Amino acid sequence: MILVTGGLGFVGSHTVRALLEQGESCVLVQRRAAEAPTSLAGAPVDVTVEQADIGDLATLRAIGDRHDITGIVHLAGPMPWATGDERPVDDVRTALDGLLNIVTVAQEWGVRRLGVASTIGVYHGVDAEGPLREDMPLSMTSGHLIPAFKKVGELLGDHLASATGLDIVNYRIGAIWGPLGHPVDLFFPVPHLVHSAARGTAPDPAQLTNAHAEDAIDLCYVRDCGRAIALLQTADHLEHRTYNVASGRATTNAEVLDAIRTVVPDFAVELPTGGSGRRNHLDISRARKDVGYQPEYDTERAVADYIGWLRAGNDR
Repeated sequence: MILVTGGLGFVGSHTVRALLEQGESCVLVQRRAAEAPTSLAGAPVDVTVEQADIGDLATLRAIGDRHDITGIVHLAGPMPWATGDERPVDDVRTALDGLLNIVTVAQEWGVRRLGVASTIGVYHGVDAEGPLREDMPLSMTSGHLIPAFKKVGELLGDHLASATGLDIVNYRIGAIWGPLGHPVDLFFPVPHLVHSAARGTAPDPAQLTNAHAEDAIDLCYVRDCGRAIALLQTADHLEHRTYNVASGRATTNAEVLDAIRTVVPDFAVELPTGGSGRRNHLDISRARKDVGYQPEYDTERAVADYIGWLRAGNDR
């Protein structure tokens, strides 16, 4: 049975679905009381939802008393966001405690693999064109809180894997979009464009970040992302401790607009030109070689699927 923190979230719910389709059973850890989402209805194996704060070690241990946990996918992302209480050190301690508690129970339960979510953002500051590989040296600085703490998590995970003998694997996740995602993303404009097209509204320029036509990023549709994580998590053996989880190509905003117009021909939105022109993407050769991962959703198929899902009455 695989425990998934953040299993009711955006990436988590798709990862759980993919794990269930592989015949795995799952325990979803949720800080607030909740039931399994309707998106998991009809899955081939039942799921169990446990209410727990990963900052509470005793509660996590109790889950292990009730279930035979054989693996963990740690997708919950506690961050030391500004809380207004002016206690940044305490906020950082709380954020790190969650990761350390997960490693503690993983060791106590003797799990086969602990997979930890990282981010494409760790490559910020890498001065390279083309593919971004897992073995590239990373910058010691970060432009945002999320990649900063993901880098810290990767370093801690590498140390703890060596010290404990645990198989701890980092999943560097690309720019994820699709069903259950937020309609506005802080880092790229695609979700907002798709939502606007599906609802027949004009996008709000204030909600469009990095929105030049030429701006590009490694867009990975969330269904592919969940499947990649599931393949990595259940593999008998992995050759590496870090894997890029992405599409393996850079997609421009202009390409997304073209794909949207194949579904919504009258979507009369034009983006400004003058973007950076950088075409970095994540190299997914490791995942291809080790677990046979291959993205199934190109831009047109992903846009059509997402718009169809939204038009079916889903709100995200």
